[in-house]
Amino acid sequence: MVAALRWLAWIALGLVTFVFLTLPVGVPIQLVLGLAVIFGMLAVWLFMTGFLSRQIFLALGTLLVIRYAFWRITNTLPPATDAPGFAAGLILLMGELYCVFFLAMTLVINADPLKRPRARRGADSEAPSVDVFVPSYNEDPAMLALTLSAARAMDYPEGKLNVWLLDDGGTDQKCGDRDPEKALAARQRRATLQTLCAELGVRYLTRERNERAKAGNMNNGLQHSSGDLILVLDADHVPFREFLQETVGYFVEDPKLFLVQTPHVFLNPDPVEKNLGTFGHMPSENEMFYSVTQRGLDKWNAAFFCGSAAVLRREALETAGGFHGVTITEDCETAFELHSRGWHSVYVDKPMVAGLQPDTFASFIGQRTRWCQGMFQILMLKNPAFKRGLSFMQRVSYLSSMSFWFFPVPRLIFLFIPLLYIFFDLRIFVATVDESIAFTFTYMIASLMLQNYLYGRVRWPWVSEMYETLQGMFLVRAIGAVLMNPRKPSFNVTAKNDVSFDDHLSELAWPFFVLFGVLLLAMVVVTYRFFTEPGVSAAMIIVGLWNALNLMIAGACLGAVAERRSAARQPSLDIERRGVLMVGGHKIPVMIDNVSSADCVLRLMAEAPRDLPAGELAGRLLIQPVGAMPARDSLPVVFSRQYREGDQGGWLVPFGPLEPRHYAVLADLMYGQREALSRWLESRRKHMDIIRGTGLMMKWGVTGPVRALSYALKTRQQPAAAEPAGAPQPIGPRDEGQRLPPGLAPDPASVLAAR
Repeated sequence: MVAALRWLAWIALGLVTFVFLTLPVGVPIQLVLGLAVIFGMLAVWLFMTGFLSRQIFLALGTLLVIRYAFWRITNTLPPATDAPGFAAGLILLMGELYCVFFLAMTLVINADPLKRPRARRGADSEAPSVDVFVPSYNEDPAMLALTLSAARAMDYPEGKLNVWLLDDGGTDQKCGDRDPEKALAARQRRATLQTLCAELGVRYLTRERNERAKAGNMNNGLQHSSGDLILVLDADHVPFREFLQETVGYFVEDPKLFLVQTPHVFLNPDPVEKNLGTFGHMPSENEMFYSVTQRGLDKWNAAFFCGSAAVLRREALETAGGFHGVTITEDCETAFELHSRGWHSVYVDKPMVAGLQPDTFASFIGQRTRWCQGMFQILMLKNPAFKRGLSFMQRVSYLSSMSFWFFPVPRLIFLFIPLLYIFFDLRIFVATVDESIAFTFTYMIASLMLQNYLYGRVRWPWVSEMYETLQGMFLVRAIGAVLMNPRKPSFNVTAKNDVSFDDHLSELAWPFFVLFGVLLLAMVVVTYRFFTEPGVSAAMIIVGLWNALNLMIAGACLGAVAERRSAARQPSLDIERRGVLMVGGHKIPVMIDNVSSADCVLRLMAEAPRDLPAGELAGRLLIQPVGAMPARDSLPVVFSRQYREGDQGGWLVPFGPLEPRHYAVLADLMYGQREALSRWLESRRKHMDIIRGTGLMMKWGVTGPVRALSYALKTRQQPAAAEPAGAPQPIGPRDEGQRLPPGLAPDPASVLAAR
């Protein structure tokens, strides 16, 4: 009874508030109200902190959003007698209402993101057993060797950790392929990886047929393993040593817990970051999701499995029939099913896994197409609104996560609807300039402030709009395919070893040239009509500014699809580790400042000798253990005095040919301390205000088309130089004559030549 009365009170309060917010007022009063709310939001932002200030800020912003939405619905549609204008106006209104609807869900979910306290660490004897699954399909052995070695080296009680390589590239089906070359490659891959696993002390497992893609592969792993918990790692996702100590304790505390998800962090830029040159100083596109959204979902027991860097309870998986594979996003689907069965999830916002992103824009779009189609499949086949077992807020959370992928439709609406007015004089909304300032302008400012307040450190202004435009041009077709046949999409592995050898245009660049050209022509028409047709000048100001914003974003998109050559070095991480460089009979104490899978940057310690040996010499790098870390073998290196790195007195030192046993040393060096990853992330999480963010986007809007055009003129007779880094090759035994072949082991000569 008390609960029912409480709900009735909230409903009554909501109705009263809604009536108040939708009261019709004159334009001057609305303008004063809008400006007062904006200044109120600014005052809260500058002078208040804590939970209450956050709720006040969100409430003030919501006030303007509701008033704008009500005004748009009731006052701005063209008359129905103007059929073309009414249709266009209605389409635009639907796009805006989607944004308002999604914003409302976002504000509710992220109103108070949860920050989990650290789980209690129990006695080693009480620790549950853990199986580590590393599913693989076509990744090369060197990548797998590093991931498997780091997984083996995680800090966990002896005898309770087993690492499995789940190889879907060497199945019986593939080894018996009708194409002799494909069959031979699969058999060679299987033999190579079996040898590698034996060298590293991990278990190799394959299966008969490639059924149900990654979900089927992991279910096969479940049938052959027995650990209480399952840690899932993508083949390129390397765990830091502390991973299990920071996650397993939550399962001991909550017997109904099925999932502990952690952030995905990437050591290389995505194609947009690479092509715009933002990777070193701007937060990556995925950081908003992993640093804010997942914590917001966690508040409502709705944080979901993201396919990797997550620990799951075997018992829970078995009650649901294992990993689900009806859709091509088996991760979210599995979490969705387990949440509906009453199991709990936890999100731990500690970066403890470092992976790789697609290097080319085409691979990036392929990855996002799979995510988009998979989430739409879940929405259509297992709609959260009607799924039994979910709480109300879990339904809202899953609907938010799935409906997000509808963004290509409103994004394209906002790009092209203004052109109907500019080129064809089709009225798309009915409003005076004064009304537009009082309602639209204040709404846009409030919306930008809400986004910047919630995400300013991890998502800079207009970056979302740019990414949505880049993806929207292609994902619209993907959405249409799912709507027509929800069961049709198939799982495709994202290529992460493509290498761009020179600057060139992406093969997907042409739609953005067309878009930019049309929007630029529209600006010419706007300017002409503004000065020659006084009767349309008022509305033309509004639509012209709108088109200018679209043009700016389209220009930035051109820069994002102008592919820069890949970096000479492998993805690297700044660290602080001591070591001893043994070369030419000298033992030189060094500080290791940076490391990749192919080389490292060394700085001489004060006590190091200054008479370093001349020439290019083979040597060894001995890593000094930290804390309870075990002592490791040394790494082979090639040292030369002439290869300096930067102005700080460091030397770029390539690794020599690496044997399988060396990867444990490399994993300890690069992934031994997660603080290094946290420091790197924090170094680029700097708040970007709206004014500076707009200026940065304007800069990209100008420089992007210039660079894209220069690439087009330079390469119009040449194909895009992007190809896989190399096919899998065998890893030999431990003796000195059998090492990782070229393409799998770092080649000192090529590394040095690239500098």
